[in-house]
Amino acid sequence: MILVLAGTSDARELALKIKENGFNVLTTVVTENAGKSLSDVGLDVRVGRLTDSEMAALIQERKAQAVVDASHPFAEEASKNAVNGAKCANVPYIRYERETQNFRHEKITFASSYEEAADLAATKKGVIMLTTGSKTLHIFANRLREVEGTRLIARMLPRKDNMEKCEALGIEQRNIVAMQGPFSKELNRALFDHYNVTLMITKESGKRGAVDEKLEAALEAGIETIMIKRPKINYGTVYSDFQSVIDHLKSLVNMG
Repeated sequence: MILVLAGTSDARELALKIKENGFNVLTTVVTENAGKSLSDVGLDVRVGRLTDSEMAALIQERKAQAVVDASHPFAEEASKNAVNGAKCANVPYIRYERETQNFRHEKITFASSYEEAADLAATKKGVIMLTTGSKTLHIFANRLREVEGTRLIARMLPRKDNMEKCEALGIEQRNIVAMQGPFSKELNRALFDHYNVTLMITKESGKRGAVDEKLEAALEAGIETIMIKRPKINYGTVYSDFQSVIDHLKSLVNMG
């Protein structure tokens, strides 16, 4: 059995490919909604966050032969727990990582952390659209909500807990865009125009993370962008294509 950290569209595709190649697959995701999308296509799913010790216990319980970490590029904690969990359980860890993209433009500024991005945004002010999700919303809200001449628009998934978080952080309903992606370039542009956005904050999530559509719309509209770089993690074995992951898994089985 192969344990796959999923939760993104490409992770679901990879898990299906692994299954198609004759492996039993157990996927893990954080939310019920993500779990449903996997179970709907016939994948076995475990929903809920896992610590490294819980990960190790699950690996041993299900007799997993390897861990394939296909979690989001910014799911830093999940990846670290998977690395440590696999090590504790003495099974191979394989990372599937979306290819990075090289963005160069005078209107793009890079930040190494969410905190740095929030500080940069505070110096630019204006109407800021945040497209980095709800997990780090507090960093931006706490830094920007009191900055004169600044309006923060938070774009996130339409979930109850997200709306409660916005309320707790003092983000008004008129400043919330609660929508499920993916977003086309045209829809991004329409939202930027509707809110008169002057600055967008995003993450370097890769092409599958719909960064291109956001950037193209922003640059077309003359909007500045702050892009947060991916966290630096020593994954060890890393591949950016499905076939290499599958070939590695097959080699492990043959060695066994």
